Amino acid sequence: MTTLSRRGFIGTSGLVVAAAGAVSGRTAFAAVPEAPTMAEATTQAPLVPTTGPDYQPVATLNGWTLPWRMNGDWKEFHLVAEPVVREFAPGMKGYLWGYNGQSPGPTIEAVEGDKVRIYVTNRLPESTAVHWHGQRLPNGMDGVGGLTQPHIPPGKTFVYEFQLRRSGTYMYHPHSDEMVQMAMGMMGFFVVHPRDPAFRRVDRDFVFLLNAFDIEPGSYVPRVAEMTEFNMWCWNSRVFPGIDPLVVGK
Repeated sequence: MTTLSRRGFIGTSGLVVAAAGAVSGRTAFAAVPEAPTMAEATTQAPLVPTTGPDYQPVATLNGWTLPWRMNGDWKEFHLVAEPVVREFAPGMKGYLWGYNGQSPGPTIEAVEGDKVRIYVTNRLPESTAVHWHGQRLPNGMDGVGGLTQPHIPPGKTFVYEFQLRRSGTYMYHPHSDEMVQMAMGMMGFFVVHPRDPAFRRVDRDFVFLLNAFDIEPGSYVPRVAEMTEFNMWCWNSRVFPGIDPLVVGK
């Protein structure tokens, strides 16, 4: 898919994995899990867990849940930051930035106590980083580029590793040129289910994210220089047995 960003077209190659240090080459990158992608912003079926603790998976409205793989006791994900095209209505498209083919990016689901390893590959025309908003984690994994970690340059991959300390509905977004990158659509959900499957068990669980873009008629790219007061809302709608739906805003 050919996409356009505010800084033009971009192509990348020669990925590098960076964790405690930088390791380059095909051998190192062979250990990285596949990065699934989604071509259309349509609601996908919840991703039902097949191993580990039981939970009611969420349905992301106009979105999907990012698959993972188990590597020992680590749950591994692969996010790709990249230019994307989002069709808001028939014939109305926005040239945005997002993750794994979509903006907002895919929902990450895990369970309280899980050890997660998240590979983040940068295919943007500038450096990026990922902040795990609301998570309690080591300072070096907080995702603030230039402060808690080096920025992730274009064409590189950074590995985040941490254990999930509490359940809740959270989000991820950049802390690297964040006013531009978030205005371009870079954000997604991070849902952590309770370790106890019976704790506040729900019949159905939905998340949806509302974001506003300033796009001139006849144009495709958000006017990020004008979006100094852009708003973004994350919502979690949970349907409990025998109780009216509860909607909580973040």
